[in-house]
Amino acid sequence: MTDADTDHTMRELTEAVALGRSGETDLARDRLLALWATPGVQGDVLHRCTLAHHLADLYSDPAESLAWDVRALDAADALTDRRLQTHHPELSVTGFYPSLHLNLADDHRRLGSFDSARRHIDAARRAADDLPQGHYGTMIRQLIDDIAVAVEHRDMTARDSHPGVSGADGHR
Repeated sequence: MTDADTDHTMRELTEAVALGRSGETDLARDRLLALWATPGVQGDVLHRCTLAHHLADLYSDPAESLAWDVRALDAADALTDRRLQTHHPELSVTGFYPSLHLNLADDHRRLGSFDSARRHIDAARRAADDLPQGHYGTMIRQLIDDIAVAVEHRDMTARDSHPGVSGADGHR
């Protein structure tokens, strides 16, 4: 048995993420923020990484998104495969980095910080070898290419596919 079967925080997080994907971004954000208040900056590193990663997606303001994405990357840097595999035995921390750097590149791009965006695109590309084959890996690789093109064109437009873009309260 893994802690995926017994981890209350991860179950709640999964439910909140599903709400966000269904368009309930305000409710999803509120639930994730309540979960964040439990571990905070000193809590379980897997919880911090996952919560911050998903919270970043629920803000339309790229500066707010950036703050959460930085927290996610910081937590990933402290996360070990051993801890991660107590949640899911097939996961590896290195597989997180392409998406984490992609999100940071997108935040920086939307803020007009194109040099920083390029650095994170480069980091995402270097880490992409650790992506699994299949739908998820293909999707992240394609998004890396898409954001790289947007960076090259100095395009600061938010992507329509981002879960928080539809939020009516100014959050994406």
